[in-house]
Amino acid sequence: MSRRSKWRTAPSTSMAAFLRCCTLALLCVGSAVVAVDEQGAALLAWKATLRNGPGALADWKAGDASPCRWTGVACNAGGGVTELSLQFVDLLGGVPTNLAGAVGSTLTQLVLTGTNLTGPIPPELGALPALTHLDLSNNALTGSIPAGLCRAGSKLETLYLNANRLEGAIPDAIGNLTSLRELIIYDNQLAGRIPGAIGRMASLEVLRGGGNKNLHGALPMEIGDCSSLTMLGLAETSITGPLPASLGRLKNLTTLAIYTTLLSGPIPAELGRCSSLENIYLYENALSGSIPAQLGGLKKLKNLLLWQNQLVGIIPPELGSCSELAVIDLSLNGLTGRIPASLGKISSLQELQLSANKLSGTVPPELARCSNLTDLELDNNQITGAIPAELGGLPALRMLYLWANQLTGTIPPELGQCTSLEALDLSTNALTGPIPPSLFRLPRLSKLLLINNQLSGQLPPEIGNCTSLDRFRASGNHITGAIPPEIGMLGTLSFLDLGSNRLSGYLPAEISGCRNLTFLDLHDNAIAGVLPTGIFKELLSLQYLDLSYNAIRGALPSDIGMLTSLTKLVLSGNRLSGPIPPEIGSCSRLQLLDVGGNSLSGHIPGSIGKIPALEITLNLSCNSFSGALPAEFAGLVRLGVLDVSHNQLSGDLETLSALQNLVALNVSFNGFSGRLPETAFFAKLPTSDVEGNEALCLSRCPGDASDRELQARRTARVAMAVLLSALVVLLLAAALVLFGWRRRGARSGSDEKDGEMSPPWDVTLYQKLDIGVADVVRSLTPANVIGHGWSGEVYRANVPSTGVTIAVKKFQSCDEASVEAFACEVSVLPRVRHRNIVRLLGWASNRRTRLLFYEYLPNGTLGGLLHGAGATGAAVVEWEVRLAIAVGVAEGLAYLHHDCVPGIIHRDVKADNILLGDRYEACLADFGLARVADDGANSSPPPFAGSYGYIAPGKHLNYTVRNSIFLYD
Repeated sequence: MSRRSKWRTAPSTSMAAFLRCCTLALLCVGSAVVAVDEQGAALLAWKATLRNGPGALADWKAGDASPCRWTGVACNAGGGVTELSLQFVDLLGGVPTNLAGAVGSTLTQLVLTGTNLTGPIPPELGALPALTHLDLSNNALTGSIPAGLCRAGSKLETLYLNANRLEGAIPDAIGNLTSLRELIIYDNQLAGRIPGAIGRMASLEVLRGGGNKNLHGALPMEIGDCSSLTMLGLAETSITGPLPASLGRLKNLTTLAIYTTLLSGPIPAELGRCSSLENIYLYENALSGSIPAQLGGLKKLKNLLLWQNQLVGIIPPELGSCSELAVIDLSLNGLTGRIPASLGKISSLQELQLSANKLSGTVPPELARCSNLTDLELDNNQITGAIPAELGGLPALRMLYLWANQLTGTIPPELGQCTSLEALDLSTNALTGPIPPSLFRLPRLSKLLLINNQLSGQLPPEIGNCTSLDRFRASGNHITGAIPPEIGMLGTLSFLDLGSNRLSGYLPAEISGCRNLTFLDLHDNAIAGVLPTGIFKELLSLQYLDLSYNAIRGALPSDIGMLTSLTKLVLSGNRLSGPIPPEIGSCSRLQLLDVGGNSLSGHIPGSIGKIPALEITLNLSCNSFSGALPAEFAGLVRLGVLDVSHNQLSGDLETLSALQNLVALNVSFNGFSGRLPETAFFAKLPTSDVEGNEALCLSRCPGDASDRELQARRTARVAMAVLLSALVVLLLAAALVLFGWRRRGARSGSDEKDGEMSPPWDVTLYQKLDIGVADVVRSLTPANVIGHGWSGEVYRANVPSTGVTIAVKKFQSCDEASVEAFACEVSVLPRVRHRNIVRLLGWASNRRTRLLFYEYLPNGTLGGLLHGAGATGAAVVEWEVRLAIAVGVAEGLAYLHHDCVPGIIHRDVKADNILLGDRYEACLADFGLARVADDGANSSPPPFAGSYGYIAPGKHLNYTVRNSIFLYD
């Protein structure tokens, strides 16, 4: 929806009449020759009420005898105004109320779409006897649809009120519009039920009311009396209950679009009688029961989208008789049984999407007869057997998703004949044998995912021919041999994942030709040799590099400092030697550095302590580092885990006392000396994390006071504490007696709230922050609310002990969905670290309340920025800022989907769930609906939740790309 003007200057009827009289009076003075007629005077009177009337309607002049040549005005042969049509110009005013007397007898069309009109719809428009077409769409009109607009005897045939801010219920008087053919009211704020009077509108052909989230109740059975209806659209509303069987009487119905609502119950078999039906869009509901076999009688059916419901039973073989079907999407249900071979008879079929069901049996080879098939998505089921070689005869096939099944056998080489294939995902099956070289001859293949199978053999040198390849993932197999040097010919490759295989040989220097590479994972193989000279000079886009648990030897090249985009570097478990080059400090975005378990030596470079983003892990353990810890380590204030154990380090540990964010530290088996820093963190540090340092004082050090002196001091302190405690008890008792009446008076109003926020609290902190729950609770007031969500409210809270401001989400009490959302966030966010994902600091809960602690981001949400809801909404509109936000969101989602193992699906991405930092850097938030990507085919999809109208249609689909989303309202 386009941004609308904020003007709301709707003129009253009396004011319009006054202006009309003034205009006529001015025309009569000094204009003996030419004067505008009564029609023009009425239009000029309306123009005078518009704030931008002089600019937009400059040729509307009082000196013209007739308005028939004015912009937007059309007349009949007799000079009567028949049409007023102004589209997408800024008028800045209200809808005219003074047309009935002057042009009412001739005006047939009134079109004022996209003109920035405000105020209510005047009921006087219902008094225009000749009006057949009224279009007030794409404005900022408020109020309700007036019953006066729906007068008996009206000739109105088309009524467009979509994309406004209309509220209230659809009036029962709508049934008076018996000549109406099109009723377009989508994208407003209408509420209430759809009136049964709509059944009196026998001429109605199109009803589009989607996007009114407060429309509720069941679809009235009288809808079956709208015998001319061809389009019924009520998507993204709160319509409930079952679909009425009376829909079967609509013989002219071509499109039924009631998706993303609250429909329940079975799909009525009577729909099979709607002989003209072409499109059925009933996805994202709670429909249950089986798919009616009667739908197989719909000979004109082209699109059948029933995904994300609660449908069970088999896929009816009768669907094979729908010879014009182009899209079948039954994903995310509980369907069982085999895939009907009869679907192979549908020669027009382009997309078959059956993901995330409980289908069994084999992939029917008859599907190869669907010569127009472009998308075949059967992932997340229980399908067994081999992949049919016949699928290689599908020349138009673009996507083949068979992952997360129980497939066996080899990958058929015939798939290399699918010359249009762009994405092939066969992951998480039990496939064996080598990767067919023919796959790498596919000219358009961009995604090849073969993760977690039992594939063997070597990577064929033909891999260099697949120059369109963007993502190649084959981790978790038994692939052997060396990485072919031809891989360097893949200039567009961005993601290479070959971890957990049996690869050997050297890392080819030619891999530097993959200049777009951002993700390289070769961990847990047997790759040997040294890192090729200059390998990092060309891989400047690299963000993730994992070469751990191989047999790589030699020095770490200094050009690693050129990887300024690198966020994670994992080289542990190799045979690297020599010092860490100080140039590594140039990797300014590095969040995780793990070189443990090598033979590295020398001093630890201080430049590591100057990496500002290093916040997840620094692992230098099990090497031969010597010398003291660099003083620069005091700058790693965001670091969470530090492991320098099993080295030859010396000196004291005072440098580490500044690391307030540490949650894990291991300095064992070195040569550290001196006293442990006197901080709360070191006081709780397990002995196993500091052992093996003979000169390190863990309790008493030389020069400390004697036991007798310590006992005397301790006794004095105890005596003083007893005296002070007694004094405090006496003072408290006096205060209770003095002010007891106040507490009794206030107790009744606060017991419930105190119980909700009373201890004991179970607290877990993921960052080193001194957060007191009592301090946080005092900040949970209405004045500190900074956001609202379906699961609770978000507050701004100050931590007095540190002066840090945090964000606190308080979940709704005794709400099952909120409990699940809390558990989901706590299970997902602690293992996620990315600059574009909100940081979870910790959580707290008692028997009635659950709190989440987040990093506070001061610039609100992207929704506030775009729609002006926040204080800064209108200030930042530069396209550079918008582009940076979009890129940040994309990088955050890419990290969740592809870098996390297993991947994470957010499922509620919208503008209000994107937070903005100091410099408007984007952070994804609200993971209450998130889902791990490998939950498996047997897991049931969660119930619908979130914000209607904003949740992405494919939010449950893991990696599956949705192409069958149609924009019908």
